[in-house]
Amino acid sequence: MRVLIADDNHLVRQGVRRILSSQLNHEVCGEASDGTEVLRLAHILLPDLVLLDVSMPGSGGLQAARILRRELPQVKVVIMSQHDPSYLLSHVIEAGAHGCVDKSRLDSDLAATIENIEETRA
Repeated sequence: MRVLIADDNHLVRQGVRRILSSQLNHEVCGEASDGTEVLRLAHILLPDLVLLDVSMPGSGGLQAARILRRELPQVKVVIMSQHDPSYLLSHVIEAGAHGCVDKSRLDSDLAATIENIEETRA
């Protein structure tokens, strides 16, 4: 699965890259630091999955998810947030994202979330 990571924090992007590198079937195809850049790169790279920070400069993760759903409906989207995912869930669903992961639990929850998305693709 080709993954595009979008977060304005370089350390978060680096951590996500580390987590994904331990999964043999995941390839990070690009990184973006704001909403405008992630949309541009998604159109060029055509990833299978975009991991979006909910709060980024430019269009935030939820707005970027809405645009991706409209323009690249084949791309799966997972929102990453420092906020409680249960609080965001209705917004995540409305935006067309396929899941939400608490950034404080990326190590334990990201791989399982992506695995669930992969199972729904099969």
